[in-house]
Amino acid sequence: MKKLALHWKIIIGMVLGVIFGFIMNSINGGKGFVSDWIAPFGTIFINLLKLIAVPLILASLIKGISDLKDISKIKSMGLRTIGIYIATTLVAIVIGLSIVNVVKPGEGMPQDTIEKIKQKYENDAGVTDKLMKASAQKDAGPLQALVDIFPSNIFQSFAEASMLQIIFFALFVGVCLLLIGEKKAKPLVDFFDSLNDVVMKMVDLIMLFAPYAVFALLANVIIAFDDVEILIKLLFYAFCVIGGLLLMICFYLLLIGVYVKKSPMWFLKQISPAQLLAFSTSSSAATLPVTMERVEEHLGVDKEVSGFVLPVGATVNMDGTSLYQGIAAVFIMQVIWPEGLTFSNQLVIIATALLASIGSAAVPSAGLVMLVIVLESIGFPAELLPIGIALIFAVDRPLDMLRTVVNVTGDATVSMLVAKSLGKLHDPKPEEWDDNYEAVR
Repeated sequence: MKKLALHWKIIIGMVLGVIFGFIMNSINGGKGFVSDWIAPFGTIFINLLKLIAVPLILASLIKGISDLKDISKIKSMGLRTIGIYIATTLVAIVIGLSIVNVVKPGEGMPQDTIEKIKQKYENDAGVTDKLMKASAQKDAGPLQALVDIFPSNIFQSFAEASMLQIIFFALFVGVCLLLIGEKKAKPLVDFFDSLNDVVMKMVDLIMLFAPYAVFALLANVIIAFDDVEILIKLLFYAFCVIGGLLLMICFYLLLIGVYVKKSPMWFLKQISPAQLLAFSTSSSAATLPVTMERVEEHLGVDKEVSGFVLPVGATVNMDGTSLYQGIAAVFIMQVIWPEGLTFSNQLVIIATALLASIGSAAVPSAGLVMLVIVLESIGFPAELLPIGIALIFAVDRPLDMLRTVVNVTGDATVSMLVAKSLGKLHDPKPEEWDDNYEAVR
């Protein structure tokens, strides 16, 4: 096992977790055993990743900005990053809408299936929670998203892991370090440089536990699927989403091959541990420390680029989520509101899904909350909203896992594009968890 590459260890852990989950599903008391004795290890792993996400963003971004030496370079990198993120998100939404309009998975769904889904999920606590969160977000003012970027208490932002606020604070500190001069800034720059190295070493150590953690996470996911019949009925819709996500991955690989001039297969191999963790955790934020480690050490992106592009991407770049929102919105309309399927409404879906992806939190099932906002933007009847969300709720978790993979892959792709355009791409220099261990014994 020691000689196996990390991504193979994680894959083995995932496969065994799925098998174990199915076995426990068929045993009396098996679900309780997984929930009580297996799932907590997955939670511990996610908590450890979240623990280091904030200091990693803070250290890498401040150090990266201070290393630029020129404030004008921040503007150049920022505009390129946001511009590419918007472009890839638009591509994702168009792919999603094209697939769902050609395949039309919602047409011809049996009425008894719709009624069964409605009865089972319409009053489900999860559906109700998503509707309430969407309502609260919708009621906010038009500039609330802008206001939320600026923290009033940075320690509270740290505690709540408010990524955009932390990014703003790190950028602010980094710019001020440039303005006070290299001599005065050196002690603080050295501190954050050292902190970044320490946190990256923490990532290496935490990843030793990854194969066992994904076993626990996948086993816990499997025991949650208790209505196989409904899942089978929704497979047509699910395959549309999966097909769109695969096309988006192909689009990324095309960009890597054509513009970055790197082998797409090499890219997938290097980023695969982050992709597998994204699949297991359904959270771009939880995966961020691993994504940064893979991009910096295994893809060769300079820290000053990855430290800016990846935290921003984990917050504003949701290509997989945007693609899913386009397919899900049209699918729901095909089933219960076909009269709403107009060209103008689909243009509104494109615009709203783009804006929603920027405000979407990097946490599990955030896309479902944003989907409610997308549907409301086209005048979807309020009384049908609970039914619409219930319609896709049963398969949301596995699709959430897959679209998070696309989100993370998109972040890594854009970081390579930006690094290539700025001449900040170098030969990879991966470190193992025990590098420097002998030197300190």
